[in-house]
Amino acid sequence: MNAIELLKEDHRKVEELFARVEDTPKSKHAGLFKRIKAELDIHTHIEETIFYPRLKKEAELKDITLEGIEEHHQAKMFLKEIPRLSEKNERFEPKLKVLMEDIRHHVKEEERNMFPKAQAIINIPEMEKLGAEMEAEKKKFKKTLAATR
Repeated sequence: MNAIELLKEDHRKVEELFARVEDTPKSKHAGLFKRIKAELDIHTHIEETIFYPRLKKEAELKDITLEGIEEHHQAKMFLKEIPRLSEKNERFEPKLKVLMEDIRHHVKEEERNMFPKAQAIINIPEMEKLGAEMEAEKKKFKKTLAATR
């Protein structure tokens, strides 16, 4: 699977979890958040360690990549803050909602702007190679996360 297909697959998984949050009672949100956090932790890791460094090498992609890194930083702040709150805390739901809004915005920018530009610059064999590296790193990182929990 090429890098962009892999990232889009991750985006769909997270969007499905967001839709479940919107369709379920608040009492289920803490459990869904744990799954959202796990998916986003892995996704941001592979983007930041493999995909984004490659994109930053291209002058035409540098600015949009740096913006993506900043959006990740903002999302990571919420991913750290939300678990510290009880689901009964009045700030839990608003923080979760803003996280979801921010991630949806980020995904839209990647899929409408970053990915098409990357596909125009990076050839198919290299995208396939990046995808394979990202899949391998994803498996390795999942094991690391499982060991620390």
